Amino acid sequence: MKKFIEKFQFITHDIDQLTHIEQAQIACQAGAKWIQYRCLTKDDEALLKDINVIAEICDDWGATLIVTNHTHLNRKADIQGFHIEDMDADFVALREQLGEDITIGGSSNTAKGLLRLAAEGVDYAGCGPFSITTTKPNNSPLLGLAGYTEVAALLKEKNIDMPVLAVGGVKIEDVDALMATGIFGIAASSAINQAEDMVQAYQDFYDKIM
Repeated sequence: MKKFIEKFQFITHDIDQLTHIEQAQIACQAGAKWIQYRCLTKDDEALLKDINVIAEICDDWGATLIVTNHTHLNRKADIQGFHIEDMDADFVALREQLGEDITIGGSSNTAKGLLRLAAEGVDYAGCGPFSITTTKPNNSPLLGLAGYTEVAALLKEKNIDMPVLAVGGVKIEDVDALMATGIFGIAASSAINQAEDMVQAYQDFYDKIM
């Protein structure tokens, strides 16, 4: 089942100045149509409190709500999909578990990993990190523009129609060159939620990507 995948995806994160709910609210007010709730620090009760409120916000603004990991919360809230960060996850089994209606995204740092994700039927992939990121440990090689150029060329050569988004340390000044590599889109977190003006930062990214 072909899913709608947004070219610019906003990811919430644990930051001091804004809660996940506040980040989602501001992003939606700025025009966001895709919110990925990424919280790895709370128990299920606290996660669901956040998710239920963010789901209402997304519903009000017509945005898709994706949750990072936590697939056990499927059907416990109005969640449209899950992004799985485990690069060794069994996506065939996850599809059987979650069903065809749920959007499933995966993460990869290599072209080989992306080919596996495509073969296992993910709906989209986040590929990175592009550069040094403040939202995750920097344990993987940085891809840079050359990495995304290689990825886009390989997928085109193999006629694989899987949206791939650059993620990890992407700044506004990187957007034009990244999109020119042929990738589908970009996912961002700190460049938006830690900006002095979050609404303007989101809209600046959106205008360049779309």
